[in-house]
Amino acid sequence: MAKFQKKKNGELPAISTASLPDIVFMLLFFFMVATTMRETNVMVEQRLPTANQVEKLQNENLVMYIYAGSPSKRFRSQFGTAPRVQLNDKFASVSDIQAFVLQQRNTKSPTVRNNLIWSLKIDQKTNMSLVSDIKFQLRRAEAYQISYAASEGDPTL
Repeated sequence: MAKFQKKKNGELPAISTASLPDIVFMLLFFFMVATTMRETNVMVEQRLPTANQVEKLQNENLVMYIYAGSPSKRFRSQFGTAPRVQLNDKFASVSDIQAFVLQQRNTKSPTVRNNLIWSLKIDQKTNMSLVSDIKFQLRRAEAYQISYAASEGDPTL
């Protein structure tokens, strides 16, 4: 009858690291493919109002965003607390919206220029007068397809 012998020194065998570079490159490739880059850096507060009938827009490529609200905490010392309009990555005045609409239309192909949807992402505490001014400038630029961004929930709560 054979007798089992224990290892005398108690060391574990070395782990093979030959496949480690393959695993690292697979993970790197996965995250490079799956990650999307943020297009704009939101510089205003974004507590969107709630709505019970929220509908997702079908073609995200046709949606152009206009942000409005009071500046976030890191921009308050520079821009104050009054609600402001953000177009792309910079603050702008309401009168700049018409030129912004024309500029964004020119970046799109002629077949989709008239199908652009202007989504207003406006903080729930923003005055309605600013929203009316934004809508007026959009009408002047003949941008009639407007959507209001909202988070899903019960608006009565």
